[in-house]
This record gives sequence, C-alpha cells and structure tokens, in this order.
Amino acid sequence: MSHTVESIMTRQVATVTPEQSVQEAAQLMKEHNVGAIPVVENGKVKGMVTDRDITLRTTAKGLTPSTAVSQVMSSDVITGTPNMSVNEAAKVMAKNQIRRLPIVQNNELCGIVALGDIATNHTYDEAAGQALSEISEPSYH
Repeated sequence: MSHTVESIMTRQVATVTPEQSVQEAAQLMKEHNVGAIPVVENGKVKGMVTDRDITLRTTAKGLTPSTAVSQVMSSDVITGTPNMSVNEAAKVMAKNQIRRLPIVQNNELCGIVALGDIATNHTYDEAAGQALSEISEPSYH
C-alpha cells in the first residue's frame, strides 16, 4: 500500500500575495526557515518565490526590496494533489527538477511537500528514490 501526499505534507504553509514586497517574502522565509513560499491570490496558487528568485531577479538586477513579488516569482507552478501517492509526487518533482510541490485541492492551496518530506518518508519505492536523487544533479539539455 502506498502512502498519499496528504500523510506527509505540511498543512500550515506561509504564503504571500503577488502584491506583497520581496522584502516581506524574505522576512517570511527567515521567520519560517524555508527557501520558497507559494504566491497565493484568493486561495489559488499564482506562483512560487524562492530565495534564489529574490537573489537573482531582485538583488542582482538592482531592484529594491519593495519590488512586488509578482515581478520576480516563477509563475509556471507544478502542483500536486493530496490523494496522489508519495511515489507519484517524487516522480513529478524529479521530472520537473523541483524541490517543493504545492498541494492543491478544489483549486486551492492546502499544503506543500518538500524534497526533505519525501526523503524522510521511507514508503517511496526505489524508482522514486532514484528520481529524487536526480533533482540535485544538473540537467544539461
């Protein structure tokens, strides 16, 4: 029997709106000790903003901390569902080279699964484990 994402996902997820500043996003990352925060509007995931986005798309370009998150977020967000198996989630994350998977139910954010959540959950199969190990390896096209 395979466990579902719902059994390992984090339910209390810090979020920002597209209008909030990158400084506010960075403060939330520090407060919650996370490297990425979903960008949510009316319960719907509109994007993800990472510490790397803030560094490369804000600081490196000389933008100010008051820049709106919508200007630096990634908007092509891959999401999962609470009832998908941990193996499926691992494979989706590996295929898309992502370390965090927002979990959506009825078009609304209900949780998030991080690579670490899956790594510490020993129910995934060997194929999923191999796929996950590839996330950290650079992919050359």
